[in-house]
Amino acid sequence: MWDRLFDWFSDDLAIDLGTANTLILIKGKGVIVREPTFVARRKKVKELLAVGSEAKKMLGKNPDSVEVIKPLEDGVIADFDAATAMLKFYFEQIHQQVGLLPRLARPKVLLGIPAGVTEVEKRAVQDAALSAGARQALVVEEPIAAAVGAGINIDRPDGQLIIDIGGGTTEIAVISLSGIVINRSLRIAGEEMNQAIIQAVRLKYGLLLGEATAEEVKVNIGSASSLAKEKSFVVRGRDMEKGLPRSLKLKSPEIREVLAPIIQEIIGAVSQTIEETPPELVADILKHGIVMAGGGSRLYGIDKVVSEITKMPVWVADEPQDCVVRGCAKLLENEALLNEVRVKRGLK
Repeated sequence: MWDRLFDWFSDDLAIDLGTANTLILIKGKGVIVREPTFVARRKKVKELLAVGSEAKKMLGKNPDSVEVIKPLEDGVIADFDAATAMLKFYFEQIHQQVGLLPRLARPKVLLGIPAGVTEVEKRAVQDAALSAGARQALVVEEPIAAAVGAGINIDRPDGQLIIDIGGGTTEIAVISLSGIVINRSLRIAGEEMNQAIIQAVRLKYGLLLGEATAEEVKVNIGSASSLAKEKSFVVRGRDMEKGLPRSLKLKSPEIREVLAPIIQEIIGAVSQTIEETPPELVADILKHGIVMAGGGSRLYGIDKVVSEITKMPVWVADEPQDCVVRGCAKLLENEALLNEVRVKRGLK
């Protein structure tokens, strides 16, 4: 009875609580929150100052009394209070947009989680959503959600291999009959690429870059294979020797070389997954092709490199960064499939 009453005052929410970005989609209304996963607060009193892009702007520029933190690391909650405060902030913003009273608007939410999380890490995600104001917090593994969001019919007896490269984790899974047959969850993804760029520039040029600058480098000139026309990008940082600001022009070939070991490690895990996959499912994967999702799959040429090494066709989903949140939304609309997926993986 109470669930039906709350349904009148609430919208179901699909949430991709990512290491780098948080996306929230209202069923039937589309993505309404697309923000970096950052929180700024006062250290002593834990007073919330900013969330999302406003908090990210403070990174590296904050005084000692203010801390800018990332509530999630490697796809799991690292700071429970910050994650709860962030979700609560977004819930209140959503309620104000649709003109609902926060006490009455207690949404049912479905959150994507990495396939390799522990029971404690899974419970932390649910508890954060409940503490932020959700009346019910369900979770689904990201490979399943990404596959559904990419338009794959996961309930068929066909093997599908999906690679979801996010900010904190890379999920590799073979899916059939609404379940994960084989999966690997690597804590290597977009964040590690940023750190690799920072370290390489520091060692080679003696220049210290911030995380935001490293991400700009990756987005603008990062690639997994050769570009038709190589690019360059000017960065500004602090000279380690003189301690003064300095500009430097970086070129795409050297950034490609920096990213290569990380990409090779991901592809190595894909190859190992294929080797462990039953022959019948490998034949299906060869027929359908490998599907890539997540923001990391937008790196130029990464699909080509995966295809060359695995000797299989590879295609990148439309708007790959939205696959998980879109998949969560579709599962909310298909309760029978959602229940089947959760029962098969023992999710509560």
